[in-house]
Amino acid sequence: MRPSKLILGLGLLGLARGSVTVYYVQGQNPFQTTTATASAANYTGAAAYDPTVLNPPPVPTDLTTSFTIQLQNGGAPPGVSIPIVGQFFGFSIEMSVVNQVLGKNASYIQVPFLNLMANIAQRAGGVRIRVGGNTQETATVVPSIPNGLILAKNLTGVTNPTQTPPLDISFGFLYLMANVSTLVNVHWFIGVPFFNLTPPNLDIAVEGQQILGEKMIGIQVGNEPDLYVAHGHRASTYGPADYTGEFGTVVNAMNNDPANALNRDLLIGPNIATEWTPEQVWDTGFVSDYSSNLAYLAVERYPSDNCFAEYGIGTPRDPQQMFPTYLTHQAGQTIVSNYLNSTSYAQSVGKPFMMFETNTASCGGFPGISDSFGAALWGVDYALTMAYSNFSGALFHVGGQNVYYNPFTPPPTNQSDFHQWTVGPIYYSSLVVAEALGSSNQSQVLDLQANNGYQYTPAYAIYENGNPVRVVLVNFVSDPSGNSNLNVALSLGQGSTPATVYVKYLQASSVSDKGSKITWANQTFGDVFSSDGRPMGTESIVPINCDQNAGTCTIPVYAPSIALVFLSQSAETETSGTPSTTFSTTALTKTYNTVTIDPSVLATSNGMKGLDQSELGSTSKGSVNSGRSLQSHLSGLTIITSLLFGAVVLYGRRW
Repeated sequence: MRPSKLILGLGLLGLARGSVTVYYVQGQNPFQTTTATASAANYTGAAAYDPTVLNPPPVPTDLTTSFTIQLQNGGAPPGVSIPIVGQFFGFSIEMSVVNQVLGKNASYIQVPFLNLMANIAQRAGGVRIRVGGNTQETATVVPSIPNGLILAKNLTGVTNPTQTPPLDISFGFLYLMANVSTLVNVHWFIGVPFFNLTPPNLDIAVEGQQILGEKMIGIQVGNEPDLYVAHGHRASTYGPADYTGEFGTVVNAMNNDPANALNRDLLIGPNIATEWTPEQVWDTGFVSDYSSNLAYLAVERYPSDNCFAEYGIGTPRDPQQMFPTYLTHQAGQTIVSNYLNSTSYAQSVGKPFMMFETNTASCGGFPGISDSFGAALWGVDYALTMAYSNFSGALFHVGGQNVYYNPFTPPPTNQSDFHQWTVGPIYYSSLVVAEALGSSNQSQVLDLQANNGYQYTPAYAIYENGNPVRVVLVNFVSDPSGNSNLNVALSLGQGSTPATVYVKYLQASSVSDKGSKITWANQTFGDVFSSDGRPMGTESIVPINCDQNAGTCTIPVYAPSIALVFLSQSAETETSGTPSTTFSTTALTKTYNTVTIDPSVLATSNGMKGLDQSELGSTSKGSVNSGRSLQSHLSGLTIITSLLFGAVVLYGRRW
């Protein structure tokens, strides 16, 4: 019998404040943080928090800083994209880290994750998330796992150069996903194992359908099958025709099993990476043979890899030398050019075409690139290039602590009582794209070939119902002098020019900046270990008056930055007019030694002489005088308890 989907929760929330003096050994102040520039070779901690800062590329010498963009009214211009959904920019979460990112189990959900998803759902109407990756290929569903866990890794059975462990996942794994969707409008893609097809193991699809229902919108069959040979999972002769045949094995198994009746038209393929071309798969008859089963056609692609640094395989790459290759419009165009035939083919057969997994570089990304403001600029430009090229969605990958490119990273579990989440630059990209596309699901994207197609200053127009509603202006140049700031005159023509347009900026002082130096509309998610998933600061929407006689609106675009221009107030309120739902913690993982110190008291404390040494005691749980001496010196202590019934328990540290 499966566990109940909604589990009653009992929450205890305690807050304590008082005048206390905190003691620590000199040189070991746990509250002190510093910012430093470091090389990857000198840093030995987790990649997600690597402090490496690279040098920005030099300022180009041929930059034209003032130019005009003509926008067409009264009908979408030639070359505009197919209608794009607001949920275009989604996330791909490695199956093995779901218990870190989504929540501990079906009843304990990570509050920062809910807040982060709610921010996007407010703007785009919802969020699409894929759960899968290399770890889906050997995943097995079991009714339960000891100690209430939702997944267990077999670390003795690792495979692949990326050391992927086989997984057991419980029903609670799927209930966790379902409970997330009851709180935020999240739709799920999920992967089924494909390494062993004798017979196919479709338990994830069956249980997923029963537990997730309409929130499960696709089932991935095979993850990067073109890399199976290189990873030792198929014979050297394995090719596109073999994959097509094996896909048919899964289809036949579903057709012969009544429990899979609702899954038969949700399949996603071929999910290839770099070793085969999509055309090689199409030529096997893949789509015509399985058209009634295919919900999406999909590929996976990263612009580069850092596999040599991480695993000792492939080509050594220097992040400093690689950095400039991400800071140009050509970066996204180069990737997308491989799929232009396929996006046209997908339209001809009536199938959406998706980039099912991507990010700055495979094998974890690059220090100083993947976690820099430059990556945020790259992510927006790359996503909009895909939308313009008739992709129907793009999912940016989320791994564990050992990658640089995460859009968001929970703290290590042994630090979750005093550290919060780390929000990366790719998450900022997702917010910009969500607001650029809006929630109408009818947005059409046009690459404006701005500034004579200059690679450092791309621009896009977003059309709805045949008229431009928003414009995205990008400045990849990093120049603190201000000499490389752009002045872009948007020309709408007399009679069509509004009196005022409204601008939000994605901004930092340098493409190398990290953390709180990155802002979206003047709001930030802070530095490492400092976010609860809600933007900090006051939102800034800049009104810019237009010259209605000349029919132009001149927009400054700082070096570096992205300007999202709303051509009307209604175009802005479509994407951000309603406050985002936020969530608070209703259960704690630590309910002792949780005293909160008033910073003003700490600032005026009297060092190590505040208490008589005879009164010092231990605050360790179980100690004879646990907190006794300290408690006698606390004033104004307040404890607030909250009983919450009939809901899932939301899980996170107190803030």
